[in-house]
Amino acid sequence: MSKRIWKGCTTLFTMLVALLVATPVVFAAEATAAGTGDSYVSVLFAIGAMIGAGLAIGLGAIGAGAGIGNATNGACQAVGRNPGVQGKVMTVMLIGMALAESVCIYALVIAFILLYANPFQALFIV
Repeated sequence: MSKRIWKGCTTLFTMLVALLVATPVVFAAEATAAGTGDSYVSVLFAIGAMIGAGLAIGLGAIGAGAGIGNATNGACQAVGRNPGVQGKVMTVMLIGMALAESVCIYALVIAFILLYANPFQALFIV
């Protein structure tokens, strides 16, 4: 049974990786076919921008989620040990959560810049 589950998980992971690798190529080919030309440099640049944007928002969201989870865990433990300081702990926790969430918003802005207003596009695409 364990080998069967392992084989299924491996197959699912392989299909997911193939889908994630193939999707930017298709979208980049559509974007550049209607644009300036069919050069390989423009297609590769668009693929790199899409993968970079995906990594930026993915890693930013993982970091923000870990930070918010850590802040909530600490606040719950503090209130559980001393319920009298709930107001102060809640205030500090909300400020910390907002700061952790701002990192995710910065990552989203970087992803949008990479996709729509890439400053390096003029260097690679003629």
